Amino acid sequence: MVVVGAGAVGQTAAQRSARTGLHVALVESELVGGEEAFWACRPSKMLLRPGAVMGDVRAVPGLGAAELDTQATFAARDAMVSHWRDDEEVARLRGSPVTLLRGMARLAAERTVTITAAGGEQTVAARHAVIVATGSEPGVPDVPGLRQTRLWTSRDATSCHHVPDRLAVLGGGAAGVEAAQVYAALGAQVTVLARGSRLVPWTEPFVGATLADTLTAAGVRVLTGARAERVWRDPAGVHVAVAHGGAPVRVDADELLVVTGRHPATGDLGLDAVGLTPGDPLTTDASGQVIGVPGGWLYAAGDVTGRTRTTHEGQYHARVAGDVVAARFGVDLDARLAEAQAAPPYRITASTGAQVLFTRPQVAWTGLTLAQARQARHDVRVVDVDLSTLAAATVRGTGYQGQARFVVDVSGPVLAGATFVGPDVAELVHAATVAIVAQVRLDVLWHAVAVHPTLSQVWPCFLAAYGL
Repeated sequence: MVVVGAGAVGQTAAQRSARTGLHVALVESELVGGEEAFWACRPSKMLLRPGAVMGDVRAVPGLGAAELDTQATFAARDAMVSHWRDDEEVARLRGSPVTLLRGMARLAAERTVTITAAGGEQTVAARHAVIVATGSEPGVPDVPGLRQTRLWTSRDATSCHHVPDRLAVLGGGAAGVEAAQVYAALGAQVTVLARGSRLVPWTEPFVGATLADTLTAAGVRVLTGARAERVWRDPAGVHVAVAHGGAPVRVDADELLVVTGRHPATGDLGLDAVGLTPGDPLTTDASGQVIGVPGGWLYAAGDVTGRTRTTHEGQYHARVAGDVVAARFGVDLDARLAEAQAAPPYRITASTGAQVLFTRPQVAWTGLTLAQARQARHDVRVVDVDLSTLAAATVRGTGYQGQARFVVDVSGPVLAGATFVGPDVAELVHAATVAIVAQVRLDVLWHAVAVHPTLSQVWPCFLAAYGL
């Protein structure tokens, strides 16, 4: 079989497929490891970490001041991404049933992929299946002058080696908020331009309000409800004409980071050769099989499907697709997979959409927000908990502030969604995800005793406020 794309999602699909004796060709046109390893999750979190730790240190009595070393921060980031060399990633593939092929892959016909590289073009025929895991690519909004202006994408923000004096961030989502915090901590004057009425608008309203307050306190200028109308660059820098609050505003900067969203990377994948539309997401069923392609040989996982926008969800989809392919076509089947050959049990269930912003404070959420639950006509009740009342908050340092919101489907009663804002809340989200996926009744959760003093004591506080 062939897997197109050797990022985290593609590698997962390849490894799962190869477990039952399949020989897998893994095709990559850039670095093995992909966006997550070299330009997204890992380097961005490495850049966020020093500022977050500096804030934590300053909050603990007796530790004194902390200063951030910009060049040391960049050097640590460079080391983490192996200076943008994928030797270690490639070495992990050696000795496995996975063969790496370098080049740009395009679908040419049923089960057939052409690979174009500097040395020419080769055609690879998959006996059984092809899994596409090409991820997503940044979109550029239709703003006059923007496409003609030199700008930063998320890759530039995570790989640069200098801090601009002035940085404008177009986009108030997760990537925009994290980048704003990074560069503010590194000393840049940052302006965030968010088109929506609040930051990260798909989360609970208090999330955006908290992030706006903390960014403002860090010296970031936050403009919500801001619509970019024109962009141009001259010797003085890059300029954005903005409509904000019914009045024109001009934002001047040295660099403009555009992070207004991403779209599936299918534009140059050869989809037309198999009856699909280039540029469209690859719509899949619950097994990861692409809908609309006869023969059941084409699968997809990750951002390219339009079903997810995170590495962890993409890898989950890849595990499903890889296991289905292994069960259908594998030659060295164990009893479990042999039984699954006729009707694989592996299915993608409804996603909880669990996600974390590694800002300070951290933001973590999973499941439905209150607005989403009401839109879906669930009978819900909300319980809010002030995290600063927990003993763990007092122990952690001065000035701890945080909030948790639990959305309960009262028909269970079971948890339908949870949102946490505060230092170190990222570790709370998985317990909430397990509760949602397993549909654990609240009266059962009541018996899961939380350790004292930890932030997990938010759970008994929530259950007590609910009335248990």
